[in-house]
Amino acid sequence: MQKDKGFTLIELLVVIAIVSILAAAVMPLSRMTVKRAREMELRQSLRILRTAIDDFRRDCAPAGATATTTKLSQDYCKTDQNYYPESLEQLTEPLKLAGAVDKTKKYLRRIPRDPMTELESSDNPNNWGLRSYGDEPDSTQWGGGNVFDVYSKSEAVALDGSKYSTW
Repeated sequence: MQKDKGFTLIELLVVIAIVSILAAAVMPLSRMTVKRAREMELRQSLRILRTAIDDFRRDCAPAGATATTTKLSQDYCKTDQNYYPESLEQLTEPLKLAGAVDKTKKYLRRIPRDPMTELESSDNPNNWGLRSYGDEPDSTQWGGGNVFDVYSKSEAVALDGSKYSTW
């Protein structure tokens, strides 16, 4: 007498139920992992941009204010802008060094994109919010003239409960 080999309907239903329970438990963890990775990318992008802005100002400041040896040409360093760059794009351009004939310095290869916001237009591919030196610390309107700080335009809430726009 030969026995039937295979699975019964009940065995298949039990396996499907177990697999679906495991999949339901893994989905929130994978979403959180993706969100955490985007948050790390945002932190890194903000750090890169803010460091480049600070380096530009340090290289533009008057000789008595800082102890840097590399100075930019005065064509870029304007006192009415408090020695901050005119735009983020200026940080990606080769800027002439003072006293050097053909030496230049670039602060960024490219401007990192804000990973938390969708692109509004092709005119602003990076989509960062900008603040000038004269703006309020929590201003969402750029006063123009210089770039003192950058922030994310996203109003979403981070894993720690803060808004990305306040980072």
